[in-house]
Amino acid sequence: MAKRLTLDQFEQVVSGLQLNAKTVEIAREVLVEGKPQIELVAATGLTKGAISQAVNRVWLEYETKAKGGERVSVVLPEHQAYIVKQWAALFADKPDKKK
Repeated sequence: MAKRLTLDQFEQVVSGLQLNAKTVEIAREVLVEGKPQIELVAATGLTKGAISQAVNRVWLEYETKAKGGERVSVVLPEHQAYIVKQWAALFADKPDKKK
């Protein structure tokens, strides 16, 4: 099954991410327009891995939000960071709400 998003879904996902314009454009062309990644390899001169990474970065954020999650970035004392990492692991194992 191909990974696809509507333009609205895509815009909501990337609005919460710090991505450069080229990454956003690549991910949009694949996820919204349905262009094959290999086509973008030829058009951009980037490697297949770089294209895949750009697409996956947005797709993984979409899946996180679909499960009711929110990505945060904080600096915490070591013992608190340990607890938060445990919570993150539990959330990662949580089944998708859409199923």
